[in-house]
Amino acid sequence: MDKLKVLVVDDESRMRKLVKDFLAKQNFEVLEAGDGEEALEIFFKEKDIALVLLDVMMPKLDGWQVCREIRNYSRVPIIMLTAKGDERDELQGFDLGVDEYITKPFSPKILVARVEAILRRSNRLMSEDVLSVGGIELDKSAHQVTIGGQSVELSYKEFELLAYFMENQGIALSREKILNNVWNYDYFGDARTIDTHVKKLRSKLGEKGEMIKTIWGMGYKFEP
Repeated sequence: MDKLKVLVVDDESRMRKLVKDFLAKQNFEVLEAGDGEEALEIFFKEKDIALVLLDVMMPKLDGWQVCREIRNYSRVPIIMLTAKGDERDELQGFDLGVDEYITKPFSPKILVARVEAILRRSNRLMSEDVLSVGGIELDKSAHQVTIGGQSVELSYKEFELLAYFMENQGIALSREKILNNVWNYDYFGDARTIDTHVKKLRSKLGEKGEMIKTIWGMGYKFEP
């Protein structure tokens, strides 16, 4: 089996080497870029990159610009790396379709675990069937969602979240359970991440978003 390619984009060579060493130990092929322009050049040249680790603050093109450009053509999973802990930055990242958001400094082992979780989940999704619930059709192999024949553009994590809701319709799901199953790692902190994704998902689903019910003090339930 070919190694999965991960593109690491950071203007700090020391940071790139640190991440590369940890990913290489887990049998990933790591490509490096030191600025936004180089990142886009490599991304569109390689074509088969499985995941992008993208720093926000970079010369030439910053991480937001690179993310926007990639999202115009691809739904490849993107993990944003930043030295900032500003909530506005995090929300902007989710608006642009970022799948994970990690603030520096971080544990390389945790970073690798998140990379593996996203790729493991995406590979699993490739082998499953079409879900059709409440007028929403979700094709896991094509990674596509349609409502009434109209395509709905979702980020990678929004897609996973909707699939999990549809697979567990009518079941009350705690935030902890959702995080452990959709994010695939033990999550420490508040529930802002999942609540932000649910809010965006509801908005993109239009009136169908009303099927995602809030259970106050617990989590959510998907009820067609």
